[in-house]
Amino acid sequence: MKILLCFGTRPEAIKMAPLYYELKSKQLEVIVCVTAQHRQMLDQVLDFFEIVPDYDLDLMQANQSLNKLSAKILCKIDEVLIIEKPDLILVHGDTTTSSMVALAAFHLGIKVGHVEAGLRTYNKKAPFPEEINRQLTSRLVDFHFTPTVQATQNLLNEGILPKSIIETGNTVIDALLWTINKISKKDYHHPEIEKLKKEIPSKKRIVLVTGHRRENFESGLRNLCEALLKISEREDVTIVYPVHLNPNVKRIVSELLSNKKNILLIQPVSYPVFIWLMQQSFLIVTDSGGIQEEAPSLGKPVLVTRDVSERPEGVKAGFSTLVGTDKNKIINTIQLILDDFKGFKKSKNPYGNGDTSKKIVDYLMFCNENIYSGKSVK
Repeated sequence: MKILLCFGTRPEAIKMAPLYYELKSKQLEVIVCVTAQHRQMLDQVLDFFEIVPDYDLDLMQANQSLNKLSAKILCKIDEVLIIEKPDLILVHGDTTTSSMVALAAFHLGIKVGHVEAGLRTYNKKAPFPEEINRQLTSRLVDFHFTPTVQATQNLLNEGILPKSIIETGNTVIDALLWTINKISKKDYHHPEIEKLKKEIPSKKRIVLVTGHRRENFESGLRNLCEALLKISEREDVTIVYPVHLNPNVKRIVSELLSNKKNILLIQPVSYPVFIWLMQQSFLIVTDSGGIQEEAPSLGKPVLVTRDVSERPEGVKAGFSTLVGTDKNKIINTIQLILDDFKGFKKSKNPYGNGDTSKKIVDYLMFCNENIYSGKSVK
């Protein structure tokens, strides 16, 4: 069986990396194609996981519209699919790459598996454009690898056939555990980590912050920054904020938070460095989806600066708290956690325990064996 993995962003690369190695371990023919809709951040992950793409479409351009990106992905991936003729394509999550590659494969009659399928907010503007990307992809693919019971139920509610849904957990936990194992070794040294050890006060609690969602640009981001300024008045806290490269983010964060006491603004960090920062942190404030999945395995509380989350399992289990972009709510919730948090009573991560890639590959191997023997898959 020839399998094509196609992804374009840093989060996709992180979550597909353990799957790539699991497929390779079974001696399957694996082709990797990256669209590079993110360039620098994608390359960092590829380097860390030692993955060399067979095809690099190199589609990133500054201030590129979603329509232009979508059109370029459709055109360029068409050439790859015609050359390689894969038996199956695996796409991930909610990106423009995933939805457009799934559409291109559908046009050519190639089967597609969707890793991290079934996440929903049912608000097409939040997150934008990811929610619609997810829904489009679900209508196009043949296999849905869902991370949780809720994601499975979402697809069932939408009329997806039960036999095409395989509940597996999330590969991000596989990647997280693999990374922790690697960076914890005595012979592992990273210059960024060594530098941060010197810059971050060792006796203060770290509030780790990320923010990049389009829907939070301008007023939402300003509210977050003003809340962080208030928190920075505490002498027991250091706020560490790797600032996203998007100029809409950099401009506001630099304007409001540069050269402020107890706030350390840093350049975007590589994946292993960010995992190290998460390990050192007391709490995390973010609008990221992946961090909501990773943090429970590290025992870190998360404040989600979004009004809705397609990852309700973490909220329900008490690992995450939705605070939106209301300045006072962000301030009050951070203060409460800093003053009262003593750890989680529940320790099981609802998004998996590190064996997701194995489950996906075992299923594909089972399908392959039965297809060639003429048996029904299910």
